[in-house]
Amino acid sequence: MNKGIRTVVYPVKDIARAKEVFRELLGVEPYADAPYYVGFQVGNQNIGLAPNGNNEGMTAFYHMDDIKKSLKPLVDAGAKIIQEIKDVGGGKLIASVKDQNGNIIGLIQEP
Repeated sequence: MNKGIRTVVYPVKDIARAKEVFRELLGVEPYADAPYYVGFQVGNQNIGLAPNGNNEGMTAFYHMDDIKKSLKPLVDAGAKIIQEIKDVGGGKLIASVKDQNGNIIGLIQEP
């Protein structure tokens, strides 16, 4: 089941500077603050900053019950995998593709 877009991750070059900009923009303190990821929670939306993230650009992530099942129709339709399914900690799985129109589509499966 698709639960909609709940996570948006921006690749950043200077995470410290980006953290300050997004702190001001969003008006909240980060819930996660590490050298590899800074996350902000605004309502039910997660805004992430990743210095080692997808260099293809900002990625909106759909939260799914079954990431493998959700990835298959995208690939079958010609999308190219940017990030294979990967456990990013605690059983949380992510993957991303670029569709035939150049759009980046991310998927997340929570444990």
